[in-house]
Amino acid sequence: MGFFDFVGDVVDAIAENPIKSIAIGIATVATGGTALAFAGPIAATVGATGLLGAASTGTAIGSLTGAALTNASLAALGGGALAAGGGGMAAGTMVVAGTGASLSAGVAGTVAAITPSA
Repeated sequence: MGFFDFVGDVVDAIAENPIKSIAIGIATVATGGTALAFAGPIAATVGATGLLGAASTGTAIGSLTGAALTNASLAALGGGALAAGGGGMAAGTMVVAGTGASLSAGVAGTVAAITPSA
């Protein structure tokens, strides 16, 4: 099965189930937008657990608080600080938003798949 066959199958599925497809799209955009809006607190929560290691300064991210915790957590999720060659806080924000949107698409797609058609 080639890429264009896959795309054709997706287009056919959308054409056969327009309402479910719209619902999945809306859920994905809404959840991705929410994850984007709350990227800082989400990253800070992950960072406070100690899962992200150390900041570019060598300080353990889990020992930081406030804005320093948020900024270091976002930078760690983005591949490290810009000065260290990573993507920085902007990339970390995109990682959080993309993960939220991906999870939402998976959940919405599963719910749509098990919901009987009208």
